[in-house]
Amino acid sequence: MSVRIAIPEPSIDTEYNQRSLPPYLAALQSAGATAIVVPLHERPERVAKILASVAGVLLPGSRFDVDPERYGEAPIPACGPADAARTAVDELLLQDAFNLHKPVLGICHGTQTINVWRNGALIQDLPSVLNTLVNHSPGRSVTDAHPIQISADSRLAKIAESVDGSSTPKAHSLDAQAVNSSHHQAIRTPGDNLRVVAVSPEDGVVEAVELDSPDHFVVAVQWHPERTYTTSALSRGIFASFIHAAEAWQPRRIEESVSTT
Repeated sequence: MSVRIAIPEPSIDTEYNQRSLPPYLAALQSAGATAIVVPLHERPERVAKILASVAGVLLPGSRFDVDPERYGEAPIPACGPADAARTAVDELLLQDAFNLHKPVLGICHGTQTINVWRNGALIQDLPSVLNTLVNHSPGRSVTDAHPIQISADSRLAKIAESVDGSSTPKAHSLDAQAVNSSHHQAIRTPGDNLRVVAVSPEDGVVEAVELDSPDHFVVAVQWHPERTYTTSALSRGIFASFIHAAEAWQPRRIEESVSTT
């Protein structure tokens, strides 16, 4: 029986979900997992029952933005609307995952959500705030938007090294293949115990963070590995590492988890 992974519906926009959700489900299935989709209209007690049967959480992208009021800022004109229903479900999933040390994979909006949930802050709109020539939102069809630079002593570096066949750890950082990109917001201030582990080298935009904890897998990337699962070894490696962590997960007492988070 394959490991079960909870994934919320990406948004309240049904049309967007129909387009964006299938690649996540296909990637999870190809990596050996069973995706358990959490509808955004479910009652909290029903979500709790669903979470009792899963060993990991994947927070996907969304067509909506994270509400800036959640990190103490007023929205600027270029900031899009928030999705209160998705936010509520995400918080239930994150609370369960962090209480019980379940593995978490964040992608794009999911990465931003994790960061804000951990008391971090975001850049509300890259073109408005950052003077950069890098196009972080070139469109879904562009698979090689820009390169990333990965910190060597990180989970993500180990994944990248494993898929490129390298057996010698890099001293400081390593350049990976170009990644796809589809976002206008990004992490400005990392959340509590989150460590920046990848950046866009041309402008310093944060591309990935990890929880600074050796025994709790929390990896969050700003790009979309689910869209390039069949063509990118790094994308497959990210999902494989996540699913391996979920397969190895064992339930923990809540009080023990809280004391070590």
